[in-house]
Amino acid sequence: MSVASSPQHPSSGEPSPAASPAPGSRPAPLSESAVVAALRAAGCVFAEDEARLLMAAAASPGPPDGGLEALVARRVAGLPLEQVVGWAEFCGLRIALEPGVFVPRRRTEFLATRALELAPPRPVAVDLCCGSGAVAAVLAARLDLAELHAADVDPAAVRCARRNVPPPGAVHEGDLFAALPARLRGTVGVLCANVPYVPSGDIALLPQEARVHEPLVALDGGGDGLRVLRRVTAGAAGWLAPGGVLLIETGEHQVAAAVEAFARGGLDTRVEECAELGATVVAGVRAR
Repeated sequence: MSVASSPQHPSSGEPSPAASPAPGSRPAPLSESAVVAALRAAGCVFAEDEARLLMAAAASPGPPDGGLEALVARRVAGLPLEQVVGWAEFCGLRIALEPGVFVPRRRTEFLATRALELAPPRPVAVDLCCGSGAVAAVLAARLDLAELHAADVDPAAVRCARRNVPPPGAVHEGDLFAALPARLRGTVGVLCANVPYVPSGDIALLPQEARVHEPLVALDGGGDGLRVLRRVTAGAAGWLAPGGVLLIETGEHQVAAAVEAFARGGLDTRVEECAELGATVVAGVRAR
C-alpha cells in the first residue's frame, strides 16, 4: 500500500548538520530553501510541497512536538508526512493523525464515497478496522445517521479515531464484531471495513513509511491477504439489516477470491472499481 495522497517515500537518513551558531547567539530559523534542500537530499520528490506543509505545521497554534527543525528531522528520518504534521486530508476533511497510526490512503476515498451512495436512508453505520476513523468521519459528515460505531483492535488507532469521529458516534476497541454492542446485530445499514489486505510475504516490499512506521496489524492480511476479509464476510450477515450493505477495499488481483468469500457469507455481491484512484471495492447486500 502506498500513501497516494502524499509525496513519495524518502529513504532513511539524517538532515545535514547546520553550522554551529556563535557563542551566545540564537540559531537562525530554517529557511524554506534550507528545508527543501534537506527534504530533497533525503529523496522526497515533492520537496517544495512538503516544505510548505512542514513550515505551516510548525507555525500553527499547538504545533506538533518540536519546532520546524524537529519536524524536518522526523520527515528526513522516514516518518510519513501525515504523521509528522499531525493530519491527513481525506474526502475534504482534515483527519487528525498520530505517530504509529495507519495513514488513510487516497484510494480509500472510493470506499467512503460508495458507502455514501449505497447507504439506505438514516442507517446505523459501522466502520470496522477503522484506523484513524477517516471513513467513519466522512459518514458522520455526509449522512443523516441513526447511529455510528467504529472499531479497531489497535489502541493507538482507537485513541486517534476518538479525535476524528464526532459524538454521538462511538469508537470501540476490540477485534472486529466482538468490539460492537450486541444490540446492533441485525440493524446495520452500511458496514465499511478497510481490512488489511497485503499478503504476509509482500510486507517486506512495502515502502519504508508503511513497513516501519505503521502498525503491522493494519497491513498484514495473511497468506493471500484475505484472512481478515474472510472473517468479516463470514459474520457480516448477522449484523446487517435486511438490505444492508457491506463494503470492503481489496486488491485488484484478489477480487475473485473476495467475491467467493462474500458469496459464502450469503451476500449479493458486486465489484466496484475506480481507475482514477486505482481502487477496488467489493460490495455485498444482505437479502431483504
